[in-house]
Amino acid sequence: MAARGGIAGRLLRVWFSVGIVGRWASWAARCPGAGRALSGLSGRCVRLVRVPAAAPLWKPRLLWGNLSGGGTPPVLSSVTSLLPSILQQPVRTLTYCSLRNGKRKTVKAVIKRFLRLHNGLWVRRKAGYKKKLWKKSAAQRKRLRELVLCTRTQCKLLDKMTTSFWKRRNWYIDDPYQKYHDRTNLPV
Repeated sequence: MAARGGIAGRLLRVWFSVGIVGRWASWAARCPGAGRALSGLSGRCVRLVRVPAAAPLWKPRLLWGNLSGGGTPPVLSSVTSLLPSILQQPVRTLTYCSLRNGKRKTVKAVIKRFLRLHNGLWVRRKAGYKKKLWKKSAAQRKRLRELVLCTRTQCKLLDKMTTSFWKRRNWYIDDPYQKYHDRTNLPV
């Protein structure tokens, strides 16, 4: 880069006139000493740059017009209010080490929604069993009242989300699930 008119000088000019640096070159030429902000080059190199007069090929267009007075566009504000509910991922809020005892903690949502049988299977209700019952037929309401067994992977996940306290055997008087706690004549 010893000679300004050499190949390096021409490449430098082409490099400046293309891309992001080319957009900042006109600003750098007007402001003294601003050329040092662009990749540490001297202001003299930046002043040699000619910015093309043609408009860029792509220019973002705003649907809501000019917002020179600030403020947020109505479309953008309505979409951003919906984003947390759309982008929210399901989370297992499992505490591996509690602050008080240093022990693993049970996820309370599992205890509320599922029942663990002593044989290791988990039982749940069908989805929507108490939603909009007025528009469902009697047969569909009967099917929704039935209980469903969880799959093997779901049972493993639910076991990880609960502590040993919830896996112990309980003896209740008139327990409706008493005959389901033990698996008989079924291969493990």
